[in-house]
Amino acid sequence: MKRLLFIFILLSGSCYAVDYRQLSDPKQQESYETLTKELRCLVCQNQTIADSNAELASDLRRQVSEMLEQGKSKEDIIQFMTDRYGDFVLYKPAFKGKTLLLWIAPIAFLVIGLMAVLLVIRSKKAKEKLTSDAGALQRDTDKQKKIRSLLNNGEIS
Repeated sequence: MKRLLFIFILLSGSCYAVDYRQLSDPKQQESYETLTKELRCLVCQNQTIADSNAELASDLRRQVSEMLEQGKSKEDIIQFMTDRYGDFVLYKPAFKGKTLLLWIAPIAFLVIGLMAVLLVIRSKKAKEKLTSDAGALQRDTDKQKKIRSLLNNGEIS
């Protein structure tokens, strides 16, 4: 039973393996690895094509390696991919007019969130101060009534 389980575990891992291409030129290999880490899998959307097991990611890896073997530069390949799939294919999109919202939105949400937290804290402090001031005023009123009754009655305590 243990052997069967061990064999099953060994075989199940192979179905999740990401194919890896070895190029003849070390510079091309470095470019390949860099590009596959910079391009987004369009199916998974939260993985690079280097990490994805999707068929489309495999096709994109193959296409990148073929283009590198044809002598195309990294910039040419990125330009081809963005022309074909749009800026979304870039895992880290360029800072330009179309992607401005992608870059500014997280910062804007952070600032809005911090402002909301500060407003909540201020309102709680103001509420606590009003409550404590009201309590102090009530105590002062009680003391004044006691003093008046003592003065009016003439009692000494």
